[in-house]
Amino acid sequence: MSSSDASQPPPPSPKELKAALKAFKKRLKLTCLDDQSRIGVGPMSSGRKSGIVAIMPPDQYPRAVWDELVRQGRLKNAGSGLYELPPT
Repeated sequence: MSSSDASQPPPPSPKELKAALKAFKKRLKLTCLDDQSRIGVGPMSSGRKSGIVAIMPPDQYPRAVWDELVRQGRLKNAGSGLYELPPT
């Protein structure tokens, strides 16, 4: 084992990755709902779709978790610290 391996933190556990992805999806959903409920959309209209596709991930998880989810293809890096769900 080299000295560079010793300084590396352990990879995120599958349980941690699952919890982080769940938190990300929940935050994305709430952000979109908040955007859709803005004043300016008439009460008699059918509403409008949110244009939000990428968000900042929850900060209670380290960057390594988000990078691992991107590597696995479960999230997509949108740049500038934003992440989005990949197209299905």
